[in-house]
Amino acid sequence: LKFIFGPCAVPALDLVDQRSVTRLRSPSGMTLYQVLGSSGKLYTCYSSCHFCTCPAFGFSVLQKSESLLCKHILAVYLSQAMGACQELAVSEEQLTNILLAEDEEEG
Repeated sequence: LKFIFGPCAVPALDLVDQRSVTRLRSPSGMTLYQVLGSSGKLYTCYSSCHFCTCPAFGFSVLQKSESLLCKHILAVYLSQAMGACQELAVSEEQLTNILLAEDEEEG
């Protein structure tokens, strides 16, 4: 994994081991992932469009094109493959509030 994904592989595995990845699912079937980062901050990840709200994703992946992904997105993919995601059912309103909160933090 480290050969393919570089320096984010080991920290991503640590996040999976710590069960830091939670899949949120609404009644309509919409899903998103939240990853509790090593700093204690909660990041929202969208595996369907390969996006994370962490600063490392914005800088290393989007601006510099130095990486394919951040440790949070890799942790999501690994936890999906390993069946290690925590599951949380949320209402449509709760999911909307999470998405709006992310939008306010970015803007």
